[in-house]
Amino acid sequence: MKPLQKNFSDMTISGGVTESTSTLDRNSLPIPDEVIAEIFSRLSSESIARCRCVCKLWSSILAHQDFTESFLTKSRARPQLLFACDAFTGTFFFSSAQPENPKENSYVVASNHLARFSISDELCGCTNGFFLYVSKMIWIQNEFQLYVPLMCNPSTGQFLTLPKLKSGKSCGVENYLGYEPIANELKVFSMELSRVNGVLISVEHQWICISGVIYYAASSHSYSLISMVACFDLRSEKLSFIKFMETFSKEMHHSATIVNYNGKLGLLMSRDYGLVHRANASFELWVLQDAAKHEWSKLVFVLPPLWKDVVVDTMCISGMVGTNEIVFSPIYQRDPFYVIYYNVESKTITKIGIQGLEAFQGKSLNIYLNYVENVKLL
Repeated sequence: MKPLQKNFSDMTISGGVTESTSTLDRNSLPIPDEVIAEIFSRLSSESIARCRCVCKLWSSILAHQDFTESFLTKSRARPQLLFACDAFTGTFFFSSAQPENPKENSYVVASNHLARFSISDELCGCTNGFFLYVSKMIWIQNEFQLYVPLMCNPSTGQFLTLPKLKSGKSCGVENYLGYEPIANELKVFSMELSRVNGVLISVEHQWICISGVIYYAASSHSYSLISMVACFDLRSEKLSFIKFMETFSKEMHHSATIVNYNGKLGLLMSRDYGLVHRANASFELWVLQDAAKHEWSKLVFVLPPLWKDVVVDTMCISGMVGTNEIVFSPIYQRDPFYVIYYNVESKTITKIGIQGLEAFQGKSLNIYLNYVENVKLL
């Protein structure tokens, strides 16, 4: 980690209280800048939020860009499972350790309560630790406003209202949050359900951001099969489309789960609107090889016989962990909640139970893979 661009060398610790060297005994030793930052970086996001309230000096250290970026780098090395639980009083966020290559059935505990937001509406997705919401109705500036996009950070408990797209429509506007790594910027891409270059574009809420490009599945006509992938380059701010090959189009379905497959865009296909059942024998993964040439490759994963013994619910595809594990979750929560890992290389199936969410039984629950804590303030 590069040193912080501030001088904290006069900071010492005595009796658990931070003071200036001028008020302490000469035997007190200053704590080096990098040691201070390293100590803070080992804390949880919840503890960091509390430390910000201790004094102005600590608040300044924890808000410094060098520290927040260092914390984010460490978080990327240990991604988590994130659970968004809808209740009458709002949306609650919990996180747990994210198993990778689990060898046997086990449990993880979602005991880390990150935040609660009183807005209980449509979650549009997560990028770099930030979520994009669309609130159907929210009280702002002494009046109710409809369909307002908001960005929130579960790790800090903050949310920020975003400008609305100037449109004559109160709804029918899609919003996508992306991260542009070169400029280190978050950007929101908004568009109406409308014609682009003479083609009526119907978009889906499910999307992904890979290397500064937002991808989402789209169709050329409303309520038709998916026929293309829209790409919005956050750096150039240009929109383009990737068509499917003819053989691909014949096999397209009503729904696709968009995943990051080893740094490439992947589409996991299910013939039943993105759902997977006990009777399924296989599913497909289409991987984008060359966007300019619209070239795709196809992988078919055959499920082992154990699948029918493990799966008792209708499942949805939550995404991928690493490069070889697909994660499924039940569309209706059970007690205890669980997810299923399928390793496409070893052909093994592992059931992971999730404890700590019992209070939300019967409520709407969404799971997000590869979540990273980001303590950057909005």
